[in-house]
Amino acid sequence: MQKFTLELLFRIIGIGSASGLIYNNGSLYLVSDNSHMVYNYNIDAKTLDKTSLVNKDYTGPLENIPKADKPDYEAIAIKNDSLYLFGSGSADNRNLIGHININTKELYPHIDAADLYLAMQSFGETDPQDFNIEAAVNDGDTWYLFNRGNGPKRKNGIFTLTGTLNNTAFQIIYNPIKLPKINGIQAGFTDATLANGKLYFIAAAEKTSSTYDDGEAAGTLIGRLNIEKMKVEKTAVISETHKFEGITLYKDLDKTLEFLLCEDTDDDATETDIYKLSFKK
Repeated sequence: MQKFTLELLFRIIGIGSASGLIYNNGSLYLVSDNSHMVYNYNIDAKTLDKTSLVNKDYTGPLENIPKADKPDYEAIAIKNDSLYLFGSGSADNRNLIGHININTKELYPHIDAADLYLAMQSFGETDPQDFNIEAAVNDGDTWYLFNRGNGPKRKNGIFTLTGTLNNTAFQIIYNPIKLPKINGIQAGFTDATLANGKLYFIAAAEKTSSTYDDGEAAGTLIGRLNIEKMKVEKTAVISETHKFEGITLYKDLDKTLEFLLCEDTDDDATETDIYKLSFKK
């Protein structure tokens, strides 16, 4: 992981504040933290489709939603033919999980995760001001939800949930995870993906001690985590200026892993740069 290449692969016009992404069968699905949309970018055709996550009775803005009102979808995961978009839980109006069929684009009722998030905070002995879900990974009946340590106590950790998401009935295990600093600032989880039986994650450093307010970006690292031991095996700083908020496995080659990354620039620009990160296994 020490030797890697990071390159700008393409730019998507029509989506801003990208906070998570997942690659599946030639399509790149993205979520934005200030939007009620799920975005589907066809890489070969270079086309972008948008599907609303709210019903027809909704009268508010669908994109560029003001900070106080936004659903704050920060994590996206796929299970079978369904996409799940997780609210961060960092405020009372950010406890919903969107659910959509990727084939038919059928929108299912949102899952209210308020009680689940409260149970997770209790198991993880995490105060509400330190609770901020930024990554979700599905592995069958097991879900890994990553708490970003950008609150006052900088609590990075992973909640392992075994059960059924749709009725939020889970057995919960919490493991605190120690991450390094970038230029003297504590890094916090921003996304994760599964590859070769390992969890690969990115973590960004930001000059803030709030799960609500953004701060100046101080860089991003990538790491590999052993699932059985819940221990970080390797990390490497991939940028000292970018705040990458999304990672997904792109290609698993014989000797190389390739990931796609997205960046949240915390501005109102309606364009998103997609980067490719490559390194030897």
